Amino acid sequence: MTANTLPKDQLIIVLAQIGSVLGDIKANAQRIRQARHEAAALSADLVMFSELFLAGYPPEDLVLKPAFQDACRSALEELARETSDGGPALLVGLPWREEGKLYNAYALLDHGRIETVRFKVDLPNYGVFDEKRVFSPGPMPGPVAFRGVRLGLPICEDIWGEDIVECLTETGAEILLVPNGSPYWRGKGDERLNIAVARVTESSLPMAYLNQIGGQDELVFDGASFVLNANSALAVQLPAFTEALVATIWQRQARGWVCLEGPMAIAPEADEADYTACMLGLRDYVEKNGFPGVVMGMSGGIDSALCAALAADALGPDKVHCLMLPYRYTSKDSLKDAEDCAKALGVRYEILPIEQAVKGLEDTLAPLFAGRQRDLTEENLQSRVRGTILMSISNKFGSMLVTTGNKSEMSVGYATIYGDMNGGFNPIKDLYKMQVFRLSSLRNRWKPQGAKGPDGEVISQSILHKPPSAELRDNQTDQDSLPPYDVLDDILACLVEQDMTLAQIIARGHDEAIVKKVERLLYLAEYKRRQAAPGVKVTRKNFGRDRRYPIVNRFRDSGGPDFTPDPDIAPRRIIGGAERFEE
Repeated sequence: MTANTLPKDQLIIVLAQIGSVLGDIKANAQRIRQARHEAAALSADLVMFSELFLAGYPPEDLVLKPAFQDACRSALEELARETSDGGPALLVGLPWREEGKLYNAYALLDHGRIETVRFKVDLPNYGVFDEKRVFSPGPMPGPVAFRGVRLGLPICEDIWGEDIVECLTETGAEILLVPNGSPYWRGKGDERLNIAVARVTESSLPMAYLNQIGGQDELVFDGASFVLNANSALAVQLPAFTEALVATIWQRQARGWVCLEGPMAIAPEADEADYTACMLGLRDYVEKNGFPGVVMGMSGGIDSALCAALAADALGPDKVHCLMLPYRYTSKDSLKDAEDCAKALGVRYEILPIEQAVKGLEDTLAPLFAGRQRDLTEENLQSRVRGTILMSISNKFGSMLVTTGNKSEMSVGYATIYGDMNGGFNPIKDLYKMQVFRLSSLRNRWKPQGAKGPDGEVISQSILHKPPSAELRDNQTDQDSLPPYDVLDDILACLVEQDMTLAQIIARGHDEAIVKKVERLLYLAEYKRRQAAPGVKVTRKNFGRDRRYPIVNRFRDSGGPDFTPDPDIAPRRIIGGAERFEE
């Protein structure tokens, strides 16, 4: 590498929107080295990485291990020594222990040393975030001096309020460089941009917003990094769901620094973004955990068809093994639909009848069940046999079992625990049933960038249009037990994502009895969801890190928005006191 010879009124900052693997510190450090090498060829002054890149994000309780902290610090010091060659400086995120406290830190490496470190001030503690549990908040920061430029380095949540950017502005920052670990959910990109525009407008400073890319457990980080000039104009837009290493050219002008040029990628939106997130989340979960491929049950229904398409797109058809496990209630249409879908996707497909296994279990249980009517117990035996067979194949060959239940089913418990809920990961766990239909139709006419599956129609019109059924008894459909899915999904979205009262949901035109039934099922199924496989988050509130409800729970909403306090028992206002009750 050669020393940078650009004039002082020009700066090249490379945005490294590249993935890291949580806990793989050596590999992450090597990715930093490779990015620095590529950035040097672009005459970069500085290479910027996302939040906690060296460790991976979010590290959860792993970050509390002293050995992990020490490994991160050791790797950072080695990277710092390598900057003595006169090449680009580095901005690297890592956990930083100092004076008995642990910080979410961002370090500037230059001239062969750690030049300075800044700590995250505003630690998020909502939704999927619980940083206050593991990190201490840093002090209000000032800018960092870098080759004649004063850089403000607020970290992720630090820009979601006004105070920290205001402090940086007042203490002389000229450019805001913001590392982020901001996970995807539908519409999140607009939220980020609006927040960034607000801070730029208030400070009159340009901003580079660099976001993490890749899947980590149930979270997917979509990248979609960008640069805003001081007039809030979008100067650079990096792609979403795709790695990118982009040089941004900055020039000092009379009114301050301006980003002159950069790419303007177009990000997928709505259903296209959700599909891409599910694909990327599945790919990274499988590959980062070292599975050679996936195995899954193919029922001939739309959920397993969409999961098979996602798996083929994420990993390639050669790494997907689908099995049809028919019983006496499996229709000829389902057999044909499953085979047609597997052929269209080019995945391995086999049929293993389960009649003998189910009979064996029923015979074993017959002495205990004598004199009792057949019921859901016998129906669930079919699902549990399938789950056992699929888990056995996973154990024998090492492939991960894909779970295929959608959010509508998981919400109301329309799934068999230790049966079709078996598996390691569920790419459609946060998709309601109607969205499963939409994404299946979408995939037939489009596939995302980087998808490894075939073009064209892969989910037949027969699958798209037949009534959903678990096929555990004769002539069964899902609507025997559940409201129509368009009705069910709206009620569930109101209950889960929006926390609406029953009265508010009924006011939308839903039948009161149905709303109360759905609410009851939602609460009763909590114990199942607590034992379910993780899955990709695409909504604002998923089942997992976002929504943490007690299993033992007798609350049912019977009040709603018409509730008003009883003046005879409610506490009165205590003006100027510590307590205050607003009637």
